[in-house]
Amino acid sequence: MAYSSAAAQGKRKSFLDPRTKIALVVILALFVLGSLGGPRMEPVKTGLSALPFLLLLLEKQWRRFLRGLVMLEVGYGLLGALPYLPGTLNFIALMCGGILTRFVVTIVMGEYLISTTSVSEFISAMERLRMPQAITIPMSVMFRLFPTIQAEWKSIRRAMGMRGIHLGGARAGQVLEYQMVPMMTSSVRIGEDLSASALTRGLGAPVKRTNICRIGFRAQDIVLLLLCLAVIILWLIGFFGVNLW
Repeated sequence: MAYSSAAAQGKRKSFLDPRTKIALVVILALFVLGSLGGPRMEPVKTGLSALPFLLLLLEKQWRRFLRGLVMLEVGYGLLGALPYLPGTLNFIALMCGGILTRFVVTIVMGEYLISTTSVSEFISAMERLRMPQAITIPMSVMFRLFPTIQAEWKSIRRAMGMRGIHLGGARAGQVLEYQMVPMMTSSVRIGEDLSASALTRGLGAPVKRTNICRIGFRAQDIVLLLLCLAVIILWLIGFFGVNLW
């Protein structure tokens, strides 16, 4: 059993350490989503925006890559069309384009983190970071919640299709009843089940847990962590009034 567990861990080992992924999510949330640093950090934000898509390509997650790229292109397309749109449409395009160009990059990075990191790896990384259990346990539950809800959503849609309920059809008014109500009920049940599962695995125990998964920094982790540090240094230099470009 130990051999099979080690082999499985080695087979599904991600390109990056979970701690590096968490650092990238924080950096993207601050500088791309939060626009920290203002216009002077725009060249840095442009480079950071390409990172999640590059990582998805390295992990061969083509569907997430194409979906995120299309949404990002739509956002930039709306911003590029602003001079040609009248007043109301100009405001709507500005709002939608700004939301897409800011949110999509961070959401794609979050999807990459969730899809390439197991719960055991995430918990191990949080323990290495000396995070308290009051943070680790809720985040580990949320870490499993989104993929489980996504699978439940697909199951409900398949069940609707088998019963002839489709968007835009003659029975479109029943979509709210047959799709949203089961989804809300399932979400509550899933959250309770995952919380009980986390406590059963010993996450709330006062003793230190052991973990079979192996995490550690490699060359690519060091390069990306140095990149994150360089971004913070550039922001601090600009914060003190030094113009770099």
